[in-house]
Amino acid sequence: MAFENPSREQIGDILASAGNIAVVGLSDKSDRTSYMVAYAMQLRGYRIIPVNPLVDGEILGEKCYHSLAEIPEPVDIVNVFRRSEFCAEVAREAASIGAKVLWLQQGIVSPEAAEIAAEAGMTAIMDRCIKVEEAITMNGRNRNIK
Repeated sequence: MAFENPSREQIGDILASAGNIAVVGLSDKSDRTSYMVAYAMQLRGYRIIPVNPLVDGEILGEKCYHSLAEIPEPVDIVNVFRRSEFCAEVAREAASIGAKVLWLQQGIVSPEAAEIAAEAGMTAIMDRCIKVEEAITMNGRNRNIK
């Protein structure tokens, strides 16, 4: 069966209940798409947890981790800014930390990662920008952070 993203309503529900978003591949350079998207989500009240093995220190005022496994708290969404060929491994890492959602950014598609996510009970979203979806689905909607 072909992969299908959740409906806009389901995506809205996911975003309404999300608190921590680990951003894999988050750049520390403010002119990069990953930085701009994560910053916009941070401004909307989401907790951004940077994941980048090449960055020591902080990004967007948050401690940057070298891997998902290093994050010492629960993660709701793993938002991925990596090329498709790296996404299956990210999906495995996301499953191992008990993330609820694997979100591959616009332009990123990995059927293997989606399959890994599904087998682990995670929701997979591919080829969608989290910032755009947040703007569309959360317009006038309240967040239900636990």
